[in-house]
Amino acid sequence: MKPYFITTAIDYTNAAPHIGHAYEKVLADVMARYQRLAGREVYFLTGVDQHGQKVQKKAAEAGLDPQQFVDGITEHFVTLWKKLGVEFDGWAATTAEPHKRVVQAILTNLHNAGQLYKAPRQGFYSVRQEQFLTEKERREDGTWSEEWGEVVELEEENWYFKLSEHVEWLKGFIRSHPDFIFPAFRTNDVINALEGSGSIDLCISRPKERLTWGIPLPFDPDFVNYVWFDALVNYISFAGYLAEEVGNTGLPDFKRLWPANAHVIGKDILTPPHAIYWPTMLHAMGFSDTEIPQLIVHGWWNLRGGKISKSVGNVIDPVQLADTFTPDGLRFYLMKDIATGYDADFSEDRIMMAYNKELAGGLGNLLNRTLNMASRYRNGVVKINDFDDEVCASLRQVVADAVAAYSPKMESWAIHHGIEEAWKIVTAANGFIEQTQPFKLAKDETQAARLDAVLRHLVEALAQVTVLLNPIMPVACPKIREQLGWVLPEGFTLDKLTWGLIPDGHQLGQGTPLFPRVEIEAAG
Repeated sequence: MKPYFITTAIDYTNAAPHIGHAYEKVLADVMARYQRLAGREVYFLTGVDQHGQKVQKKAAEAGLDPQQFVDGITEHFVTLWKKLGVEFDGWAATTAEPHKRVVQAILTNLHNAGQLYKAPRQGFYSVRQEQFLTEKERREDGTWSEEWGEVVELEEENWYFKLSEHVEWLKGFIRSHPDFIFPAFRTNDVINALEGSGSIDLCISRPKERLTWGIPLPFDPDFVNYVWFDALVNYISFAGYLAEEVGNTGLPDFKRLWPANAHVIGKDILTPPHAIYWPTMLHAMGFSDTEIPQLIVHGWWNLRGGKISKSVGNVIDPVQLADTFTPDGLRFYLMKDIATGYDADFSEDRIMMAYNKELAGGLGNLLNRTLNMASRYRNGVVKINDFDDEVCASLRQVVADAVAAYSPKMESWAIHHGIEEAWKIVTAANGFIEQTQPFKLAKDETQAARLDAVLRHLVEALAQVTVLLNPIMPVACPKIREQLGWVLPEGFTLDKLTWGLIPDGHQLGQGTPLFPRVEIEAAG
């Protein structure tokens, strides 16, 4: 079977990571872990975009060589991914020589095929966004909005990709492949953008006189490649594309890996980079319609309804959040409080509630109560008997229903609904304790069989919850299983998740609080 190949947008190394970066990588990591749990081989690729004018400028301001500068920023990203348990199989850094070789080979092939041409251009240029602007970006009063930063009038010669030749193909492809963009409502934005840019070709170079920090064009050394045929190509260069042709080794088998099952990107880079430039680039390179990857487009984390932005001064530090609520606590909140594809409002109250009420008060409390009662009443030994009643049967049904509903939710990128299914078990099990009252059963010897059945049901429910939540909380769930004295069998997959994981006579471990409550003093 073809591996499940998932990639994320690579992070631009001109500033330290923020909550949006953390969300995107955790989202991809959760899906990668889920797919492995579902029994699939997975290849997860992520990385950093290290070239560009902004990097060159910031490096100069810091008095550093550009490579030193990007290496320092990259370390912040790598450290955060380790902290958050983001485990990738492939790492893409656009300054790596194997990547440069592939980029130059692609440019050479397209140049030879007549897909690139050189031409002068005069117009208004956004220094911040590193692009020429059109009249549609100008305000009615003739000025430019703040998002473009400094805008200068510029005239220079550059190399262009004949994007306009592929626009009609792209329109047809999008209409005939409704699953190309997820969620589907984002498709209209792309179609509208295509209607307004059908005659515009893509500038893919910058003259060395103003930008040296880039990959030189192999057929014109006075120019370097601009971001599009550099950063976007990482998805295939580090997946083994043209490896034999350019002499790259140690990379995956591209034919086996491609196409990617999912490119996970933010909505801000859907149009034009990933939904217009990238597929037309692939089409020009000879990729067929069946080799165009799906785009998974996530929304933004906002703060009190406004965009989180460094310029506004409301950037949320994911490192601080992970230190306060644990990395798994942060992962849980990020996956639970947003629907993939939509925006969400970051809230300190909501992350506090997710951690203290749901993790500590819900799952953690269920685990502690179960282990404490089993230790006190049965020396931590699980006993299985024939006792059954409607209350036990009801809990088993909740577990079975949640397990059955979980995979369809996760497969459709509704991670928050996958968590909801698992949480139905947590809620039902806590209610099960209140219904059965094991502490009262323990005082009546005639209720011994029922007490054994109740404790067994609680342990079994917890074990099943840890499997469902494992992709979301890869550190906490194994720790719960450790306290249950149960290890996820090697090669265990979701199709084996049926009632009866815990055998008769099973010895439970010792309980230790995994989610100590967090108290944050109000600023005063």
